[in-house]
Amino acid sequence: MPRTKYRNKSDEFLPLRDSVYNTLRGEILTGELHSGERLMEIHLADRLGVSRTPIREAIRMLELEGLVTMIPRRGAHVAQITEKRMNDELEVREALDALCVELACLRITDTELQALEQAALHFEEMVRTNDNRAIAQADVDFHNIIIYATRNDRLISVEDSLSQSIYLYRYEYIKDVEGHARLVEEHREILEALRERDPKRASAAARLHVENQKSAINRQLQGN
Repeated sequence: MPRTKYRNKSDEFLPLRDSVYNTLRGEILTGELHSGERLMEIHLADRLGVSRTPIREAIRMLELEGLVTMIPRRGAHVAQITEKRMNDELEVREALDALCVELACLRITDTELQALEQAALHFEEMVRTNDNRAIAQADVDFHNIIIYATRNDRLISVEDSLSQSIYLYRYEYIKDVEGHARLVEEHREILEALRERDPKRASAAARLHVENQKSAINRQLQGN
């Protein structure tokens, strides 16, 4: 199957760098560009029909997001998921997400709760489509409502920064189709805890959500 062609209609008004970034990012997340694969600027530029400059800029953006790693004297490679790297990053996410739901229990408005209910329903609708990109975006939208409901600007900033590096793990988890029903239930449990404004229950639900993600990805890494 041929790889994604530059450029998508939805990208036609974006700067060239951003459009190339979207194309390469999509290929990494869907596995069209394989884990550990070297990213040759000249080959990518030729395939996408652009100069090497937007390729180089897009690769820098992907490196910041954790999807690309730079290896001395060997150049850019698609990042490889390792158990150590994943556990380190998701340990941080677990602690921050637990804090977010605890604060949100105290500060979330009725309007935000309604938006969260709609986001949970939208997530369920996207799960039924089996479109992993749409599911991942719906998952991001659900969690972002909770993050912004904390009213803590510093926490929001840290979560936003972390979200870039953990997106790959979110996508890997979502690729586990057998876990979709569990994801739906986890979102419902978090939503119900927020409705009841129960910080202890919400924290436990948020932590379980991330622990299940770690377990699922570890099984994939071990080939089970």
